[in-house]
Amino acid sequence: MLTADRTTRPIKRAVNLSLNAEVLDKARGMGMNLSATVDALLAEEVRKQYWQRWNAENKEAIEHYNARIEREGLPLARYRTFMKGG
Repeated sequence: MLTADRTTRPIKRAVNLSLNAEVLDKARGMGMNLSATVDALLAEEVRKQYWQRWNAENKEAIEHYNARIEREGLPLARYRTFMKGG
């Protein structure tokens, strides 16, 4: 997974993209930093898809775990003082 290490600058790589010309012209006219904007949006999409895939790949294990907790309760529930009535 990508991490944000604030002490070092990320390595940048030049790429060629095909973008909607009208949107591109408007963005440039507004003085937008295209590289930073695309970089941020792409990073967010990568995070989103990473977790979607992780959830899909681990769905069965999560369902089994949840069923076990439903059946048996939390393993250390007897030690939880903050949830006791009183």
